[in-house]
Amino acid sequence: MSTTPAPINPSSSAPAGEGLYAITSSRVHMPGQNGNGTAKREAGKPRPSDALPNATLIKWLRDMILIREFENRCAQAYQQAKIGGFCHLYIGQEALAVGTINSLNHDDPIVTAYRDHGHALARGMSARACMAEMFGKSAGCAKGKGGSMHMFDKPNWNFGGHGIVGAQTPLGAGLAFAAKYELEVMKRSVDGGPAKKKVALAYLGDGALNQGALHEAMNLAGLWGLPVIFVVENNRYSMGTAIERGTTMAHDLKQKAVAYGMEGVHIDGMDIRNIYDEFKPLVDRCRENSRPAFVDLLTYRYQGHSMSDPQKYRAKDEVEMFKSRDSIALLEQHLLTERKCVTEADVDKIVAECKAIAADSADFAESAPIPAAEELFSDVYAEIVPNLSPAATYVHGEKNPLL
Repeated sequence: MSTTPAPINPSSSAPAGEGLYAITSSRVHMPGQNGNGTAKREAGKPRPSDALPNATLIKWLRDMILIREFENRCAQAYQQAKIGGFCHLYIGQEALAVGTINSLNHDDPIVTAYRDHGHALARGMSARACMAEMFGKSAGCAKGKGGSMHMFDKPNWNFGGHGIVGAQTPLGAGLAFAAKYELEVMKRSVDGGPAKKKVALAYLGDGALNQGALHEAMNLAGLWGLPVIFVVENNRYSMGTAIERGTTMAHDLKQKAVAYGMEGVHIDGMDIRNIYDEFKPLVDRCRENSRPAFVDLLTYRYQGHSMSDPQKYRAKDEVEMFKSRDSIALLEQHLLTERKCVTEADVDKIVAECKAIAADSADFAESAPIPAAEELFSDVYAEIVPNLSPAATYVHGEKNPLL
């Protein structure tokens, strides 16, 4: 089996774009890239991903396929009215979550927006826990209280999806502040272990670029030197509004980082190896120097903004153009033809396994119990936590030792 989509006919009359993505007859140009869509790289310079073992890249392929099959099963369940509320699918953007998360340490915290199933699975949540949450069942990761937009997984340092546009970005800055406070002030972690240098990821969609909360968070991150990376999952559309119609500097979003004194980069998010090559060194710099960064990670969603989206705002040719650079197909072909570490049969087996996991998760979710009525009143208030500050004699008005 090959997941590689059929190439676009070079004579296709796809519309030419003047904004962020200049669509030509055969490919899509993105800022900072060569004509073939790959990131510009110095001749002869080794790619960090080339040093990774075959097993790592095969796992990436499996993770991306699992996300896609899981989302396909979610779409089916939603159409059968087994999933209620909003449902935002991640199909097409799989490389982004898998590539960025695999550039982190396991205890680096992440927080994201409402298109969050892919991040949850990439971070290690079981498909059963994720699907049960989709179904609103008590076996879900948030006991069925969050649903599609609120995946939360404390053991895997995933601090949730969030339904208010941009509201998760101050939380990302806060997670970075907490890590820095542990390291520089408490000299230990909250749980009593050794403090570590960490990097927090705050994912956001391109529509959140215009939210005030983001700019407040970026300002504080730059001012206080917080190790947080604001990852823009730039799929070109804010619901149905093209980015160039609603956001300034849409052709060069990294310039938005300049005002806040942080590094800004563009990354092609359709190629997972390229994501790792560009993102992993950035993570390492932010960790070592305790500095924030801003990433314009260019991707594309094949489905609508949500399950109710008729997608009348974009041409079918545009969608097919991006499918011709499908991230799963690109990695599969690399493993098949360049590394030669898998066969077509191996890929078929991975796809079958992922389909089975997705199907099992739906069966599990359907049979799981609904939350008990008394759960309405649980998890509302947090337990009081003793003062964790080491400065027991701190006097109000004195300089915060972290600053």
